Amino acid sequence: MTAAPLSRTLAVLLSVPGLLAAAPAERPDAGVRAPMVVAQVPVTAEARVALERGTLPSAFGEGGRLVLVPLAGRPRVLTASFHSAADPEVSFDGKSILFAGKRAASDPWCVFEMKVDGSAPRQVTCGPAVARQPVYQSTIYTITPTSVEPWVQVAFVGEDPGERNEAGVAPNTSLWSCKTDGTALRRLTFNLSNDRDPAILPDGRMVYAGWLRSPGREPLDRVALLGVNEDGTDYQTYAGNQGLRVKQTPAPTASGLVVFVEADHIEGDGSGRLASVSQVRPLHSYRSLTGEGDGFFRAPSPLPDGRLLVAWRPSSGTGERAGAAPFAIHRLDPTTGKHEKVFGEDGWASVQAKLVAPRPMPDARSSVVRDDDTEGKLYTIDVGIQAPGQALPKGAVKTVRVVEGVPASSDRPAVRRLLGDVEVADDGSYQVQIPANTPVQLELLDASGSPLRTSAWLWVRNHAAQGCVGCHEDPERTPPNRLMKALSAPAPVLNPPPEKRRTLTDARGAQPFSAADVRAFLRSVDAGGRP
Repeated sequence: MTAAPLSRTLAVLLSVPGLLAAAPAERPDAGVRAPMVVAQVPVTAEARVALERGTLPSAFGEGGRLVLVPLAGRPRVLTASFHSAADPEVSFDGKSILFAGKRAASDPWCVFEMKVDGSAPRQVTCGPAVARQPVYQSTIYTITPTSVEPWVQVAFVGEDPGERNEAGVAPNTSLWSCKTDGTALRRLTFNLSNDRDPAILPDGRMVYAGWLRSPGREPLDRVALLGVNEDGTDYQTYAGNQGLRVKQTPAPTASGLVVFVEADHIEGDGSGRLASVSQVRPLHSYRSLTGEGDGFFRAPSPLPDGRLLVAWRPSSGTGERAGAAPFAIHRLDPTTGKHEKVFGEDGWASVQAKLVAPRPMPDARSSVVRDDDTEGKLYTIDVGIQAPGQALPKGAVKTVRVVEGVPASSDRPAVRRLLGDVEVADDGSYQVQIPANTPVQLELLDASGSPLRTSAWLWVRNHAAQGCVGCHEDPERTPPNRLMKALSAPAPVLNPPPEKRRTLTDARGAQPFSAADVRAFLRSVDAGGRP
């Protein structure tokens, strides 16, 4: 997948009038040229340790607030009427702020919108259960028999009711969207482990962090940057294996980069080093921006000149986070890694900052998703096309097995159920129609029925078609210019009633796979062997 931005003219940034005139001890200098909205948490509330067994941070922000930091004058609290506030996002016209908030301690996290001066806060959505990390989406044009009207939407991270992630340590989270009035609530991603940190690319797609569980791999798999259309279609890897194991909080910059936080393990506060990839070739342009001794960074946010606002705190010198100075907002040049402090406040950790100013509107997108169609299609041009050096012999793959993932719950681990098998044409192609909005894994089987390759969890949206050049291929590869033989007949339909979907069992054929059995099975598949 590539994400080549169009040439854009940056908006002229204007200060917000009417701010207080008294000078703060520390404030952004004239190089920022616009106010900032800064998310803060009390220093005593900072999450300084990794969560048990690893999961993306979810509760960070309790007791937090949003403050407006002017070019001149004292910071002003925007969310005094809220128990907690976090995750600010400024609208494209610079006039409104989306954020996650709780009016009372017992409330769930919900998405709110307010004017940039803090006035007229209104609830947008609480999502299906909990809503965090909202972002404004570019305009979406729906294509249905009854409507081609544009949708003005927001995306956010929502807890999936009743679901736990595959590790069983926390609620599962996915990307969701709704219109700005809270209607048309839709789930967009269907990973069995946590998806978070959405950001909108200049071409209108979304890039986000997704926890890709690979039982049998230690420690605790990886969190990759993934890409998806704004309606949840065309899911692909954006930046996966290069660099450190965990990649979070991507930020597209005006200079054509995506800068993100990376780490070797998952911290409760979401911090780590900084790295980047090019928006033009994200899979082949990884570059580390900071090193192990350069302190801890979180929540990069773009400035119009290609630099970033980022939260930073120093290393303690011993590798321990306890006792370290709290986060403050710094301005960083990604070409050099150099940064300087622009805002900090005693007693508060400043953990995220966004410029309060107009910014370019990403490209509009169209959508074929239809909620009245409960199925979608998967296809591959040639399953023999793999990553460089891993191509399968022509004709080795005879069948594609489609396996459904049933999410974990509080009293049951995730399980795998068989949807069915589909034959592969002699040119390596196949197509299949499956239930929409359902996590599935694809297994390539040889003539004896033994697995040769397996995929991560993926899905298709209602009425959409998800296609690949090959399996585990370089997504930047140009597909062969030929008509797939699998298209010469209607797509086989693999959508048995749920009660008839057989749970995959161990070699004794009696009980569902245990967690250890699943780990061993997928370890052998990943190695290209036989279970």
